[in-house]
Amino acid sequence: MTTKLIDHSVPLIRAVVIHPDGRSDSPRLAEERLQEAVGLAAALDLDVRAEEIVRVRKTTPATLFGSGKVEELAALVRAAEAEAVVVDDQLTPVQQRNLEKAWECKVIDRTGLILEIFGRRARTKEGRLQVELARLDYERSRLVRTWTHLERQRGGTGSTGGPGETQIEIDRRLIADRIVRLKAELEEVRRTRGLHRKARQKVPFPTVALVGYTNAGKSTLFNRLTGSEVFAKDLLFATLDTTQRTIRLPQGRPAIVADTVGFISDLPHELVESFRATLEEVGEADLILHVRDIASPDSDAQAKDVEAVLEQIPAVEGKTRRVLEVWNKIDLLDDEARDATLGHAERLRAQGKAVAVSAWTGEGIDPLRETIAGLIDDDPESDFTLEPHQGEALAWLYANGRVTGRETDDAGRTHVTVRLHPAALGRYERQFG
Repeated sequence: MTTKLIDHSVPLIRAVVIHPDGRSDSPRLAEERLQEAVGLAAALDLDVRAEEIVRVRKTTPATLFGSGKVEELAALVRAAEAEAVVVDDQLTPVQQRNLEKAWECKVIDRTGLILEIFGRRARTKEGRLQVELARLDYERSRLVRTWTHLERQRGGTGSTGGPGETQIEIDRRLIADRIVRLKAELEEVRRTRGLHRKARQKVPFPTVALVGYTNAGKSTLFNRLTGSEVFAKDLLFATLDTTQRTIRLPQGRPAIVADTVGFISDLPHELVESFRATLEEVGEADLILHVRDIASPDSDAQAKDVEAVLEQIPAVEGKTRRVLEVWNKIDLLDDEARDATLGHAERLRAQGKAVAVSAWTGEGIDPLRETIAGLIDDDPESDFTLEPHQGEALAWLYANGRVTGRETDDAGRTHVTVRLHPAALGRYERQFG
């Protein structure tokens, strides 16, 4: 058991963070999981006054922890003058209610904490709809906590439920109705996304989706690749809403890059289900960039967590899912680790499997662009001969394909070899003959 008291002067909600160790099969160190929970609390602007790892050998159904440990933690909560306790695990509604009574403060489990962060960070209408749906799904089983002041009241005859029971039933019905409406709105979002994808397929530009553990540097890499200014900060779940931009790869090939929500270990299933419309962008992508914080001691375990979420996202039928690992934050490695990482990444880059970069400094970005172009550049080559007056057709080929060869003969005609998607070739033939 490890306890650490922290002195803060910022007048925020005072909190204690507790990580129950032994409840997960994850190979990650308990200290790393605790620090991640502290990071989540900080993302919610909680003033973490104390943090503790508690070994759980046997789960107590009523309170998760044994009675002695509950009393010991109650003393820690009082000493920290905490107004909230974050338990880095999923709690049942009964466990949450009992711990709140024992500790006399608000208790938030891991799912509730992540949902609260998502609720604050969502900016687009779609994001807010998805978060609200996940929250309602989560709160549906916890309604009893809201009406405990009425639960013992009975009707006059003693044979019917009192107003507490009636209020709970009303709330459940209201929540169920709201969930139905939200799912209908999200279905419309999914339909709209499908229309947008069909429109893009007519262009067609290959799509590249950025995925990775939260705070791995996806948004910073997105900004570096596209020249955008998407919000990027050293913070868990700094950005939630999917952003798309068009970039030009080496030799002029255009592509669409999408920055997606970050993943995390034990990601609440409510969020995976609610963000399915957004995550479909990943399933549709021609190439997935799995951004890893290679400087983190938990990099391998985080990668497995991301892969577990990716397995829940169906790929398009008939399309092979291609994943390129991007080993980010090499600028944070010491010289020895950096040299070893760069050497290993260079060998894997030749196989189209990994590239080492620093999105912050820009190191490795050019090799990354070349690798991306090589992995998505599987369109057939076509040869064209253009007369001197067909400048518009030549510009169109540069804008919609990748020119791999160009020569001009003595008569002034231009002979070009271009990699074009079959749909783009059809558009060219209809437009220019």
